[in-house]
Amino acid sequence: MAQVTFKGNPVTLVGSQVKVGDAAPDFSVVDNSMGAVSLANYQGMVKIVSAVPSLDTPVCDTETRRFNQEAAKLPGDVVVLTISADLPFAQKRWCGAAGIDKVVTLSDYRDRSFALAYGVLIDELKLLSRSIFVIDKQNVIRYIQHVPEVTQEPDYEAALRAARELA
Repeated sequence: MAQVTFKGNPVTLVGSQVKVGDAAPDFSVVDNSMGAVSLANYQGMVKIVSAVPSLDTPVCDTETRRFNQEAAKLPGDVVVLTISADLPFAQKRWCGAAGIDKVVTLSDYRDRSFALAYGVLIDELKLLSRSIFVIDKQNVIRYIQHVPEVTQEPDYEAALRAARELA
């Protein structure tokens, strides 16, 4: 199980722990129009899944903007999904204000389906721990990064490199 802290304090991650080589668990989240989205929506694509606590925080804002810039340079069969527990309305508003047009933001607010399936639900906060999963076209997990301190940015280059190798 990943050892994660939030502002220096250890937190408890709940849900199933996935490993590289595992079949990516399905999940049910909501897009900015309140439509249901699952892993099947991105069948045949390489998926960079960026789990973040909240887009309304400085590090999540920075991370999502960076992935938006990087997504423009990725092959067409690679999609970047940012999943948080933010309400879809808040995600839509934030994306509009931030000019996010390459990253797909998805909400796990209903039942934390993604967070529990991937083991990234912070029990104490009911938010998602900062993590990145790269899932190949056959829905196998090929790369996992659990950021040890939730308030820090991930290693973007490592995640992007993993995705490019699969495209």
